[in-house]
Amino acid sequence: MKLWGSRFTSVESKLMEDFNSSLGIDKILYEQDIKGSIAHVQMLSKCGILSKEEEHLLIKSLKEIQEEIENENLIIEGNYEDIHSFIETKLVGILGDTGKKLHTARSRNDQVAVDMKLYAKLKVKESIYDLEQLINVLKELGEKNEDVIMPGYTHLQRAQVVTFKYHLLAYVSMFERDIKRLENAIKIFNESPLGCCALAGTTYSIDRKFTAKKLGFSGCVDNFLDGVSDRDYLIEIVSAFSIIMIHLSRLCEELILWNSNEFDFIEISDMFATGSSIMPQKKNPDAAELIRGKTGRVYGSLISLLTIMKALPLAYNKDMQEDKEPFFDSVKTVQSSLKIMAEMLKSLEINKNKMKKAVKTGFLNATEVVDYLVLKGMPFREAHGLVGSVVLYCEEKNKTIEELKLNELNQFSDLFDKSIYDYIKYENSLKKGIKKEMK
Repeated sequence: MKLWGSRFTSVESKLMEDFNSSLGIDKILYEQDIKGSIAHVQMLSKCGILSKEEEHLLIKSLKEIQEEIENENLIIEGNYEDIHSFIETKLVGILGDTGKKLHTARSRNDQVAVDMKLYAKLKVKESIYDLEQLINVLKELGEKNEDVIMPGYTHLQRAQVVTFKYHLLAYVSMFERDIKRLENAIKIFNESPLGCCALAGTTYSIDRKFTAKKLGFSGCVDNFLDGVSDRDYLIEIVSAFSIIMIHLSRLCEELILWNSNEFDFIEISDMFATGSSIMPQKKNPDAAELIRGKTGRVYGSLISLLTIMKALPLAYNKDMQEDKEPFFDSVKTVQSSLKIMAEMLKSLEINKNKMKKAVKTGFLNATEVVDYLVLKGMPFREAHGLVGSVVLYCEEKNKTIEELKLNELNQFSDLFDKSIYDYIKYENSLKKGIKKEMK
């Protein structure tokens, strides 16, 4: 059954019928569609548009349809235009003319808008939970390895000493910002479009505030035209998802590098790696590589949504049917990536000795030598140049700065004395620098 067609004189082309159908995509919205319909029926009854008996029958039947779907006794398939026509057809099949009253004072335009907002809010809250779980894993992994020191990098060159915990806490900061972005998105879009109808409301005396409250919205949209054609919230959510994937991808890149023989800082568990079909010695960090690769899928979803909405006149246009697939795909990709990352991090083995050895061979205390000289009265730029010469000398002699004798350091400046050795110890550098900021 179609929800339209009385003004048409010829049958829709089968090619067009298949092209137009979105049931295979939007069937995921069945729960939100039924929830929105129940609130709508309750409102119609409250306003005297439906009788209490009709309200009871409609709600009872809608709940039965949902139960049948969830028990897999009713499969969402067949020659239906979308999930809305599927559910309404099943309802009419149960209740006859009473079922046909469901759509009173409602258009598919505001119906799908409310379905998408309910679904989006649910999935954003789930994603926030997944982010919180990942943050907890990062914090626990950091606490477990609190005193492990490692090189901090710029330009992928060893720069200054940090702790492994502090490095992980950088990602905690990123993911905490991601949570704020998602929470802000909910705050902005949490307004009910139900009652906007096609684009200009309805002549029935309805209560939009009632349905908004029933469905958990903070209020109603102000403008009906905007209410049925707004997809900003989907774009904003997928934009936030894209930033989450940036952060996951950066972490993946570091895990992949650290897991390589060249770094050997960590070992990714067999549970999150695969082998080679030809090289038996290989253990590939495929979970991290897949997350890094799937980042492009979410970026693609964002570009798709932006392109779909570009230059659309008000109000609803059929182009907007194409918003669902990229949004649903981005939700699935982000949530699975967050869960995989959390589990992969739990199983990491940390090679503390390799990290410490990398610190000792990278002149990571050179900046501290500069600071030492500045505190002794030397201008910073002069100290910077002098320590560069010290590093060159160390490279020629195959020594670290802390291995130089005092008489060697005095070749560069008389400001050096025995206190330099305590000052440039890596553990002391951490006490003076980042460690106090980590609590």
